[in-house]
Amino acid sequence: MAAPVAIHLEFGGGAELLFNGVKEHHVTLPSQSEPWDMKQLLVWIQRNLLKERPELFVQGDSVRPGILVLINDADWELMGELDYQLQDQDNVVFISTLHGG
Repeated sequence: MAAPVAIHLEFGGGAELLFNGVKEHHVTLPSQSEPWDMKQLLVWIQRNLLKERPELFVQGDSVRPGILVLINDADWELMGELDYQLQDQDNVVFISTLHGG
């Protein structure tokens, strides 16, 4: 059984507007049989934090193109993307690069 995982989530570049304008969230993910990974985190975010227009944040089982994801200040592409196993005290940042013009 995987222990609960406390992480810090940040949303910026306009992504915070989908979360009632709240940029930072300190959350504890509950215990579960498998270790938490980014794919499961995105489902948890949709169910527990995302307040409106999920199509602007997720596409399929990943983030929408145009959302930059950083895990502990490193591009998530270098960390394994959806397969990255979350560690206690990780910092995960979602930055929207999608802007009107």
